[in-house]
Amino acid sequence: MLDRLATSGFEQINRGYNSVFKPGKLSLGLVVPLENYGMSAVPQMQQHLERVQLAEKLGFSSIWLRDVPFNVPTFGDAGQVFDPFVYLGYLAAGTNDIALGVASIVLPLRHPAHVAKAAASADVLSGGRLLLGVASGDRPEEYPALNMSFEDRGVRFREHLDYIRKMARFQPKFHNTGGAPGGGMDMLPKPDAGKLPMLITGGSQQDPVWVAENGDGWMTYPRNIPIQERVVRDYRTRVRNAGGFDKPVMQPLYLDLAEVADAAPEPIHLGFRMGRDALRGYLKTLETIGVNHVALNLRFNNADIETTLKRLAEELLPDFSG
Repeated sequence: MLDRLATSGFEQINRGYNSVFKPGKLSLGLVVPLENYGMSAVPQMQQHLERVQLAEKLGFSSIWLRDVPFNVPTFGDAGQVFDPFVYLGYLAAGTNDIALGVASIVLPLRHPAHVAKAAASADVLSGGRLLLGVASGDRPEEYPALNMSFEDRGVRFREHLDYIRKMARFQPKFHNTGGAPGGGMDMLPKPDAGKLPMLITGGSQQDPVWVAENGDGWMTYPRNIPIQERVVRDYRTRVRNAGGFDKPVMQPLYLDLAEVADAAPEPIHLGFRMGRDALRGYLKTLETIGVNHVALNLRFNNADIETTLKRLAEELLPDFSG
């Protein structure tokens, strides 16, 4: 019998998911804020909409927001400052085609009904462009601020993901730790295509088999190539064993794009300073080992952001346009 994953490809979910994730291909997105704030934990958030619009015009496939409820000093990064769902609505109104991702909503810190409502709203308002990354959270300081326990966040993560899934149905009736909807009531709107694409981040305090079975894709972290190849292969083996569609893998990459095209890679936090040629080679290798999407983070980029976006679009996007 033919391998189901080899013949089925990825599930068709919504416009954003379908455009960003292609079997055997790697696409490129960007992490906001699109600015250099390597010397500070807090970005300026100036010209942020204009830069996202430029990214869309240049052909990047996605923009990724982060869920950082509190500016925790030990974490060292306040993210894009704004609440991700408010910001998603703002970006949805200011763009037309670029996928709008969140990497990732910290599910245990939010009531799942609020996440389900906000995410479906952003998906509908954007015309089906939402990609919902979800995570269990890795900043212990935030939990007591919300009177929540850190140790059992994995249990709440599973329950909240299940709650959000079921809220996409018509008049769902169920019971879990998030609550017990019933009585014929319903939540509106429903996701644009009937389902929210949810990508699980890392392990999220779950068994790897559960991650492969319950997510619509996997967000993992940069590693050296041999280890990343094994990690991706193991994930896809678990997906295959679960049956059904193949599922995409994505990762972030911090980038400082050097002016000299053949500049060799130099390690920076979760990424590299390197020239265009080395970056192309690195991304092609990731594509070969099964990574389907890379979200570039320009926080530590030294060159002008607009100039860097245009260089990436002109010199690299044609090789990674799916």
